[in-house]
Amino acid sequence: MRYQYITMKRGKSALPCRICSFCLKKALALALLAITLSLTSIMTHAAHSTATAQEVTEQAPQQPLRIVSLAPHLTEWAFNLGLGDNLVGVSDYSDYPEQAKTIQRVADFQGADIARIVALKPDLILAWDGGNKPQDIHKLSSVGLKVFKSKVENIADIASEIKKLGAITNSQKKASILADNFIQKLTALNHEYAKTSLTPVFYYSWTTPLMTVGPDAWANKLLHVCGAQTLFYDSLVDYPQVTLKDVLTRQPQALVAASKSARADLESFWADHRSFLNAPLIVVNPDITSRFSLRLINELKLLCEGIN
Repeated sequence: MRYQYITMKRGKSALPCRICSFCLKKALALALLAITLSLTSIMTHAAHSTATAQEVTEQAPQQPLRIVSLAPHLTEWAFNLGLGDNLVGVSDYSDYPEQAKTIQRVADFQGADIARIVALKPDLILAWDGGNKPQDIHKLSSVGLKVFKSKVENIADIASEIKKLGAITNSQKKASILADNFIQKLTALNHEYAKTSLTPVFYYSWTTPLMTVGPDAWANKLLHVCGAQTLFYDSLVDYPQVTLKDVLTRQPQALVAASKSARADLESFWADHRSFLNAPLIVVNPDITSRFSLRLINELKLLCEGIN
């Protein structure tokens, strides 16, 4: 039997040790087996860890955002951004799109139903700063609910506020497209109907009592886009009550009725005075012109075409 020699160091001396070829091969085989078993154990553990992670992900998916809207235009914004299915509660008069009518009502003109809203366990409340009661917004915030307060003072604010909502609901891309398109159309209308002298228009919603809008009212901002202004631009209040004689005396160049009444009924009010007033009657949808909705831009176009 042939032997191989290996050298073992012990201190400063080196002693020869004879190991047979058979023993050497056996030792090598055992070492290889140990390495193989170790690698198999590591791979099995990794595979088990991956499967476990996948199983946890499948069993506990992230819950969708639960949203409550406290104003009709905010409800529309949610649908615009593809978040309609996330709405678990909305305000009265949230009637667009059709699907909004089926969602539970949690607020009306008297205020928000705090207890009902809390019971819905929303992740986000959409509130109208300037429309909803400040005390309601404060109560919702004080119980730990996240509140998005939207404030619109000018028409262009609709676009910027939608972008803000998109940023906190992971819908930035869609919000940006919608907002940019809105601003583009608004800018085009401003350029098309820009005038040095504004056309006097009588804008009203009902005739009993006969009320119109002042210089700082929302409707007058719409008229400005069309190169017009309220007939009562000198009013000290936003919604003054006026007389028929006042209107006839001032001679508006157009009448704008923000009403859902039939045109024939609206025309009948002015019929006896047409010998003194030749202004055309334009009818707009109050659910659109009074809301900060993306639909406003198309209604605004019709308004401008009618006035001009």
